[in-house]
Amino acid sequence: MGNVPHLRFPEFSGEWVTKSINDLAVVIGGGTPDTTVKSYWDGEIQWFTPSEIGKNKYVDSSLRTITEVGLNNSSAKLLPPNTILLSSRATIGECSLSLRECATNQGFQCLVSKKCNVDFLYYLIQTKKKDLIRKSCGSTFLEISANEVRKIQVSVPSDVEQQKIAELLSLIDERIATQNKIIEDLKKLKSAISKQVFAQEPNGWCRLDTLFSKGKAGGTPTSTNKEYYNGEIPFLSINDITKQGKYVRYTENHLSQSGLENSSAWVVPKYSLIMSMYASVGLVTINEIPTTTSQAMFAMQLKDKGLLDYLYYYLSYFKYRYIHKYLETGTQSNINADIIRGIMIPIYGHSRNMEIASTLQGIDVKIDNELSVLKLFNKQKNYLLSQMFI
Repeated sequence: MGNVPHLRFPEFSGEWVTKSINDLAVVIGGGTPDTTVKSYWDGEIQWFTPSEIGKNKYVDSSLRTITEVGLNNSSAKLLPPNTILLSSRATIGECSLSLRECATNQGFQCLVSKKCNVDFLYYLIQTKKKDLIRKSCGSTFLEISANEVRKIQVSVPSDVEQQKIAELLSLIDERIATQNKIIEDLKKLKSAISKQVFAQEPNGWCRLDTLFSKGKAGGTPTSTNKEYYNGEIPFLSINDITKQGKYVRYTENHLSQSGLENSSAWVVPKYSLIMSMYASVGLVTINEIPTTTSQAMFAMQLKDKGLLDYLYYYLSYFKYRYIHKYLETGTQSNINADIIRGIMIPIYGHSRNMEIASTLQGIDVKIDNELSVLKLFNKQKNYLLSQMFI
């Protein structure tokens, strides 16, 4: 047996042929027009950055657009529809297919298929992520050059088999796109309901600090002292919150006992409310484990645990609705502990507060369920990618 994949449609036999990406596609980089020149921006040409790529198979419209003049006065290139937008720095190897003509910034090496089924090539390149990362270099951030992309070796079957494989994987991708849409719609619904319930006139208001028995910021042990880290004590980061959402159940980093003792960090008991003051300002979470935090977060032990969910939802709403009014413009926009202590909380009476919390909690549970379904589809897709290609 020569080179054939583990999983194969029964009607095909025969070996796959080894080629380089250069045999299959034209590799084209991107560029950014001068951001200070107004006439280069907000035109008709879609212009993608790496953060917009990889969530769905197809991309159609970009966050920012450029003009023809902007295109001509930069190293950005006009790419035909059905180009594979492949990110080549930061998140190397993420890709999406453009549905229409577009351009990209310099964080891409895009593939315009020559004589290969473009859908097949789109899936094939996803199985080469490790190679792409291995061939990257750079000190500030990793980046892979057009030449390195061109040299990558791949194996391809006959046109008919290419098409068949692409069709199967496209079905899963369609389902993933639908799933992403379901999740997005639920999130929109949640924010619409939040807006509606918190816009109603409450029975009264009270300051947030009258609702907690202890509230203070955390601290960070000197990061150059290795002995302070990698112990047993969870140390919460913004990253942990963005990954896990409403409830934090684990942290990536940990402090040692001496790290705790030699800093202003304190152990926040579980089921407290934690709010970030810098970076992603106003992000709220509930810790399901005792944890420490940096000075960028303010943690609150509530007098009445029954208010935990209600306050979580009100503060999340507050972040989207009002936080911008409080941001102190320094080098980094942030808020301080006094601002958090003084946030005014609407009180609708015990049973109404509970009702609001349980309605929003219900949508959160739905979102979580749909997210686990999404995980399963992604797992299935990754399994097929690992088995159907060489």
